[in-house]
Amino acid sequence: MAEVKLKRINKFLSEVGYCSRREADKLIDAGRVTINGAVPEMGTKIAPNDVIAVDDVVVQNTKTAFVYLAFNKPIGIVCTTDTSVEKDNIIDFINYPKRIFPIGRLDKPSEGLILLTDDGDIVNKILRASNNHEKEYIVTVDKPISQTFLERMSGGILLEELNKTTNKCKVEKLGTYKFKIILTQGLNRQIRRMCDYLNYEVQTLKRVRIMNVVLDMPIGEYRELTKEEFQDLNALLKQSTKLHKQNNPSSHSNKKGNVAKGKR
Repeated sequence: MAEVKLKRINKFLSEVGYCSRREADKLIDAGRVTINGAVPEMGTKIAPNDVIAVDDVVVQNTKTAFVYLAFNKPIGIVCTTDTSVEKDNIIDFINYPKRIFPIGRLDKPSEGLILLTDDGDIVNKILRASNNHEKEYIVTVDKPISQTFLERMSGGILLEELNKTTNKCKVEKLGTYKFKIILTQGLNRQIRRMCDYLNYEVQTLKRVRIMNVVLDMPIGEYRELTKEEFQDLNALLKQSTKLHKQNNPSSHSNKKGNVAKGKR
């Protein structure tokens, strides 16, 4: 008799395109998910015949092909899938015929490129590789940009409220009040916090690139990723995974190293 394969509830919701695993965990934690009518614990595994529902609506795997969108987000739109909380949310604004969700965030006062999909797997890959992929922004500030500002921004700044120091990044002056910055991490309101630390106030902030995908549509509009963009994106994600493994040796190897050091 063949062994029945079980999968975690958050993985199921991700694979059928309902939401990302992270969002699924929030739904489970809030008690909004049921398995055969019962509220599960976090990490519960499900069998193929189990009935999964969110807010009493059964979730079915009716997927055909995944959707991958690039969207030019206007200022004032909130990157959330909770349409019951935020009036100006990204889902209602786009009004796409299938359920999709944003990959990462772009804060309300900012504009520019954000990716959306119904493929929970690629969301997880991109978020896990967040310290290995580039995001490019064009920023204007309230006073003339100095050489000291450029050097401090690119060298890394301690954000005390987050208890983190920003990674080194690329910063280029484009005008008296305008600069380009390329980040390889995604701390909350990172650019605004960095500028504030140096006593500069951000006036406008636009994201113009995520990895290999470039902003090339009018504000408020979206397009599907091209076949070439998707292939290049997957190639970059695979490389990020390899780098992550190289930079994080297994705990088994670490333990061996610690024992060896102890013997010395």
